[in-house]
Parts: sequence; C-alpha cells; structure tokens
Amino acid sequence: MTQTTLAKQPEPAPEPSPAGAPAPAAQAPGAGGGRSDRMRALDGLRILAALMVCLFHYAGKGQVGHAWGASPKNLFPDLSAFATYGALGVQLFFVISGFVICMSSWGRSLGDFFRSRVTRLYPAYWVAIVLVTAACVAAPSVIPPLRLDEVLVNLTMLQQPMGVDRVLGVCWTLWVEARFYLLFALFVVWKGVTYRRVVIFCCLWTVASVFARVADNPLTDELVMRDHAPFFIGGLALYLIHRYGSDLLLWSIVGTSWLLGQRYSTTALWNPEATNVYLERSPYVILLIVTFAFASVAAVALGWLRWANWRWLTFAGALTYPFYLIHEHLGWFVIALYHRKFGLDARLTLIATIVSLLTVAWLIHRLVEVPVGPRMRRVMKLQAQRIRMP
Repeated sequence: MTQTTLAKQPEPAPEPSPAGAPAPAAQAPGAGGGRSDRMRALDGLRILAALMVCLFHYAGKGQVGHAWGASPKNLFPDLSAFATYGALGVQLFFVISGFVICMSSWGRSLGDFFRSRVTRLYPAYWVAIVLVTAACVAAPSVIPPLRLDEVLVNLTMLQQPMGVDRVLGVCWTLWVEARFYLLFALFVVWKGVTYRRVVIFCCLWTVASVFARVADNPLTDELVMRDHAPFFIGGLALYLIHRYGSDLLLWSIVGTSWLLGQRYSTTALWNPEATNVYLERSPYVILLIVTFAFASVAAVALGWLRWANWRWLTFAGALTYPFYLIHEHLGWFVIALYHRKFGLDARLTLIATIVSLLTVAWLIHRLVEVPVGPRMRRVMKLQAQRIRMP
C-alpha cells in the first residue's frame, strides 16, 4: 500500500509524443503531478482503503479476539460480515500506488526518486516500530515482544526476506511496495519516465507475471510479484490516461490488469473447501470490490471526481500512511485497554480506538513526517551533489 504524499512537483516541459501514443491532452488542473480537486479525491480513496483494512483488523479477523476477550463475530455479528472484506483495501492501495508513483516520478532523476521514497517511508515507519515495540513490552499478554535482534532487523524494512517476524503486522505490504519501486526505478525511472517506457514496462511486467505463475518458483514470485503486479500495472496505465487522455492500448492494459487481479483476489480470499475460515466470503463481493478499486481510480484519472474538492480530504490523506502503520497491533492494545480494562461498550471501543489511532497518526505526521522527511531529503541531496550523483 503506497502511502505516498501528493506534494506538488514542478511540471517538466511536455515531451514529444511517442510513436503510436496520443498527443498530450490540454493540461488539465493537476495533470502531471500537481495537486488539484481530483487529487483530493485520490486522498479520499487512500483514507477509505486504510479504514477498510482497519475494520478488517478490528472486526473481521479472528486473531483480534484475544484483544477483545471474545470473538468479534459475536460482538459485531453484522459488522464482522462486512469487515471481513476490508482486506481488499490493500488492492485499492496498490492501484493508487501505481497511479501516484508514475505521477510523482515524472521528470525526476533516479536519485530524486530514491530519496523521495526513502524520506517518505522510513521516518514514520521507525516511529511506528518504536511505539508498537514499547506497547508489546508494556502489555505482552496482548502481543508478546520480539527479541531485540528481530526488532533491529525490522528497522531495515527487510525482515520478510530475512525470515524475521514482523513488528508491524501490515508491513508485508511495504515489502511489496518496495519491490514495485525497485522494478519501476530500474526499468523506467533510470532512463527517464515517458509514455513509451511506462507502456513497455506494463506489458512486459504483465507477461512476466503470467510466466512466473507457470514457473511456480519462489524466487521468480518474489521478483515479479505475480499476484500483486496487476494492481500496480493498472494504476500506472490509469495515470497515463489521466496525463494523455483515453487510448485503446492503455484501456486494454487496465482491462487485462483488472481481469488478472480479480482472479488473484478471488483465489486468495475465497476457498469454498476451507473448514477453518473465520467468516466466509462471497466471490461475487470480492469481484465487486476489486472492480471498485480499478473503477474509482479510473474515475479520478478521467476527472469525474473533480467535485470531491474538500480540503479535509487532503488532511485525511496525510494521515493515511502513519495510521496504516500503527492501526493493527497498536490498535489491539488500545482495544484491550478500553474494552477489557475500562469496560467500555464494544461499539464505543471500536469508534474510540479508531479516533485514538487517527490522533496518534496526526502527531506522527506533524512531529515526524513534516519536519524530518524534507530535512532528510535536503541532506541526502547535498551529500549526493558532493559526490556528483544525479
């Protein structure tokens, strides 16, 4: 799930139209990376995806029962049936990520792209690691703390390939995002982002993901991300539609990505033969939500959501990444505190926990992301200039 900022970037001079590509449409508000009303709608989709995943972790996942002291299926019989589909918020995040990364990398050098990703992701991530580890030490009955060596490896964001347990339950998606950034940087950003390079990248990655499924090899799966690739690819193509206008080739990429993505999501989240599922999901609802993920970002790309121009969406979008990092495990501690220790009603506990975690996310954003990220970026830029890196 990228949780990228949509800070305004200077618009580069229009590139010549690549062969076979449509000429760039008249510059719409926000095209090419500037924030506009339609970008506020994208922020709204980001916070929606985060809240979907949050509901899944609080009311739709069986493991949270140890925090509530009872099964959330019994505490929230109606809500749990809906919340179990919240896991699909990750797919929405990945489509948004493809769109935003293509937008924010346009006109940037490889060094700028690398610095923007590092300084955007790591400061809040490190704070989340410290907060959740401290909570585990303070209340090990909810979640036992990891060993110090495991916590230290988690600071690198490379714990999964190292075979180390995760401090943050949701950080598996960051490993997926990091591999997407690496692929996009090596095959597109390195030479400069253009229509042609993005289209070729999308087509080759789609073919590689299909071949990886045929090979069924763990290494190729890790490199190609056969199950997650369609969502990023769909987002990349949708940004090109946003920038250049509708095009049959681009819509074909989006349509193929949707077809492959819905297949992965259905097989991953629906198993009619499973006897130990927490709550049974419908394959038709899964298909509907995956379709919504693509369609909603397509609506942003086409400018259909320009009316969603509320300033609070920008604020909500800024909270998405820190909230996403801390909401699961830290939220379980807050649930245990409010519901089991203070005896607060389950529904009030659910609301109070979300509000509390959004407040913590705001503090992380204001006290860490806003001052630290730009300062890190400036320092890294100066050091790169000293050794003549791009």
